[in-house]
Order: sequence, then C-alpha cells, then structure tokens
Amino acid sequence: MPEITLTPDFYHYLQQKHLTDHNLILLVDDGGGKYSLQGGACSIGTNFSIIDVDEPDADYPILLTNAQGVRLWTSNYDLVFCGTGLKLDYRHRSIAITDDAHMMLDGTVQLVKGADVLAAFQAGVKLSNGGC
Repeated sequence: MPEITLTPDFYHYLQQKHLTDHNLILLVDDGGGKYSLQGGACSIGTNFSIIDVDEPDADYPILLTNAQGVRLWTSNYDLVFCGTGLKLDYRHRSIAITDDAHMMLDGTVQLVKGADVLAAFQAGVKLSNGGC
C-alpha cells in the first residue's frame, strides 16, 4: 500500500475539524473527477483537494497508509502525480502537499465535504478555471 506522512500540525488540524475518523479522499483536482472543484488542462497535477465523504468511494479504492491511521483514500490516476515521500502538512493556515521529487506539489490544498461539492454541481455551479 502507498504511504503518506501526516505531519503533527496537519493531524492537529484534522483533530480540530473533527475529521480524524472520517473517510477522506486525496485527489488531483483537474476537472476530471466527480469531486473536482478546479479544472482545465493547464492545472493538471498542480491542484489537490481533500474530500470528506461519508463512506469510501469505489472510484478511490487505494488506502494511503499513515502512522495516525487516518482513512485517506486515492486512486491510481491520482497517484501518477505523486512521488515517494508523500506528505501533508498544515502551515501558514494552509494545507500543503509535498513529495521527495517536488519541493511543493500544492501549497493551498482545499478540504471540502463531498456532499457539498456534489450538491453544488447538481445546482449548476461550474468549475473554477474550467476554460484553460
């Protein structure tokens, strides 16, 4: 199983939000998935989001193991954009994701409820950066 490091600051952030026992999805936010908030060809691999879902989603079957036991799911597609040494941190009031190959994959990872994203799309809300 792929591994991810959750820094103490990030884990504390999850604790403050009461999310440590939730199912979370880590995804590359490029407009291609059902929870994708951002999009367009120019953003592929540069934006990430964490989606809080009630139950595991079959489209994201890979559990990222971590020392804290947080249920953080992803997909093979999303892992293409992540190297070894994957890490989530919380600093400067933002969630950041890094890996060994990149100083920073994304310094402004969004954390949102999956139900809210799906409801917004049902209401006709469009993706940001959808035209690039």
